[in-house]
Amino acid sequence: QVQLVESGGGSVQAGGSLRLSCAASGRTFSTYAMNWFRQAPGKEREFVAGISRTGGTTDYADSVKGRFTISRDNAKNTVTLQMNSLKPEDTAVYYCAAARRILPTSGAFDNDYWGQGTQVIVSS
Repeated sequence: QVQLVESGGGSVQAGGSLRLSCAASGRTFSTYAMNWFRQAPGKEREFVAGISRTGGTTDYADSVKGRFTISRDNAKNTVTLQMNSLKPEDTAVYYCAAARRILPTSGAFDNDYWGQGTQVIVSS
């Protein structure tokens, strides 16, 4: 069992930055690929970014490439999403997810554990 707790959400103006963190419980964190998803009101949950078990491979949605950076610290059981140049369309609840896979996955159903989400609001 893995418990995930996100933090770092908030409100920011367009062009600003936020740093989301996800803290994982348990001693098996390094056996999971970690992924970030988001869900805006009235829309389906969508993949944002993912990182492999070791951190050597990352993947991003086209909409965030060049603006967001995902990283992980297996010694601290944390995964971070640095979000720069934020746009109003980035407004959503952001979820951290863990998948029993080597590589990141954009498929929501491939993830085994989810956090409760953290709200990000970007105003124009």
